[in-house]
Amino acid sequence: MKISDKIAQADKQDRIWWSFEYFPPRTAQGLQNLLDRIERMRALGPEFIDITWNAGGRTSDLTSEMVKTCQSLIGIETCMHLTCTNMPKEKVDIALREAKAHGCRNILALRGDPPLGKDDWEAVEGGFIHGIDLVKHIRNLYGDYFDIAIAGFPQNMLLPPDELALEMKYLKEKVDAGCNFIFTQMFYDVEIFIKWVHEVRRNGITIPIVPGIAPVQTWNGFMRATSLARTVIPQDWLDQLEPNKSNDEKVREIGLNLVANMCRRILKENLGIRGFHFYTMNLEKATKMLLEELNLVPRVETIKPLPWRQSLTPNRRSETIRPIFWANRTRSYIARTENWDEYPNGRFGDSRSPAFGELDGYGVWIKQTQEEGLSLWGHPTSFAEVAKLFSRFCLSDLAALPWSDEKPSAEMKVIGAQLAKMNELGFLTINSQPAVNGARSDDKAHGWGPANGYVYQKAYLEFFVQPDLLAALLPLIERDGNVTYYAINKRGDLRTNTHSDGPNAVTWGVFPGKEIIQPTIVEAVSFMAWKDEAFELGNQWARFYEPDSPSRTLIKDLMETSFLVNVVHNDFKDPHAIFKPFIQAGENYAAQKSTPNGTTVNGVNGVH
Repeated sequence: MKISDKIAQADKQDRIWWSFEYFPPRTAQGLQNLLDRIERMRALGPEFIDITWNAGGRTSDLTSEMVKTCQSLIGIETCMHLTCTNMPKEKVDIALREAKAHGCRNILALRGDPPLGKDDWEAVEGGFIHGIDLVKHIRNLYGDYFDIAIAGFPQNMLLPPDELALEMKYLKEKVDAGCNFIFTQMFYDVEIFIKWVHEVRRNGITIPIVPGIAPVQTWNGFMRATSLARTVIPQDWLDQLEPNKSNDEKVREIGLNLVANMCRRILKENLGIRGFHFYTMNLEKATKMLLEELNLVPRVETIKPLPWRQSLTPNRRSETIRPIFWANRTRSYIARTENWDEYPNGRFGDSRSPAFGELDGYGVWIKQTQEEGLSLWGHPTSFAEVAKLFSRFCLSDLAALPWSDEKPSAEMKVIGAQLAKMNELGFLTINSQPAVNGARSDDKAHGWGPANGYVYQKAYLEFFVQPDLLAALLPLIERDGNVTYYAINKRGDLRTNTHSDGPNAVTWGVFPGKEIIQPTIVEAVSFMAWKDEAFELGNQWARFYEPDSPSRTLIKDLMETSFLVNVVHNDFKDPHAIFKPFIQAGENYAAQKSTPNGTTVNGVNGVH
């Protein structure tokens, strides 16, 4: 979606909006950490995000990769910077082509700063001389496909009148060439900004102006940034900040109030500005504190229109249904389905027609490094120790498992105690959802979709289990006509009590003015594709440990002998029903296998 359309929509709804800017880090680990941070900060409700482009395109590949990831995996509208510095026409065309392929519809067109190590800006051979040349080139190639933003410089108000008039002339020419909105350089003198906005409007420029707001993080960082950009700092700001320059916490507290008051002044003035673009410097805390200080809170429908994160790439925008199996591994699901030419629709089209990508075609990996994994999971040498790790995860006492990229969800915490009990009995849970009977769409644990709606869920459990314990469980769940299950081992031996080839909807929502939305399913073909990945993740975990070590042998044997099982309880009105057969089976089985001294040998408290 174009940013200008988002701004117009916010204006129509008379609401304040905000956006975040990030820059590509220099290392692969830094990139992963930043993407994790962007994922978290998405919960702060930005209308879109913006990814910078270094002078000369030094990080152009990283910028393009970040745009792709943010559009497809994180599912947030992204604006990509593009500069003229050291950028021949061919490189610009590649960047634009990739941006369109990723679903990006917003470009910030800049002349750019001089390359690193140079004082003066020079056009590269075959490149563009002025920002307007880049604007015209984008319009000539892509028509109105892209929204094009340009930079605005409020401190131009400090120029002599003839130079100011010339800058306004250049700005108007860019707008007339096809620009849609203006991002301003950061500023701290709100009076200068207000005067500049009025001057822009006097020159016949009517497109939206988005003020660039930089939170104050530390004294040294503040002084360095303002020095590089030659940003005017009001004297009263210096009078308050400088005496506390050795106390970062105090600087952040004072800066928070100063910047927040500046934002309030902008909203109070009759400028037609109802949005802010925050220069985050890839940091989270200061931006979050500023939003809280301004009492700006995200709307539920902005954050979670579906129970899973929608992808914004062109061929996936119509995707309205997904199998539940990849609920904790979105990146993997996107990768394995990125070449699909169609997606199951809301009326459950044939989800088997596209082929899931082979494991070798994209690679399966545990998100954690070996060092991180060993720190999290230690060196288990018994089934009981493995089960304890799963139990701790369900109780939010462990940050991750090999099958989960994220920490336990709010929804998992609702049934955390029951899941922990299941793991103690020998059912190693890797995915779940509780039964929900008409929770409001703004419910903090279960809610999704537009306001004033209601959501429903069938209880779902997915777990690894040893064959003997599975044999004790199946008669109990098969007695209940409301339960359907699939059980499969690594070799592909499948057991099930359902003969339907069609999917089973396990999540749906009812919203004003809409058809019923049914976005999450369980079905056999997808489960068969997921099975290979689930067992491979276990094998990768085993390879974190030395060959022939007790931990590697234990986990590898578990993957070789276990069944992967999913169970759906179709009576969504009874939140406890799904757990009853597991508790009964586990307790009965443990009692049957008890030895005279009270220990068990069934694989629950000892190595199977």
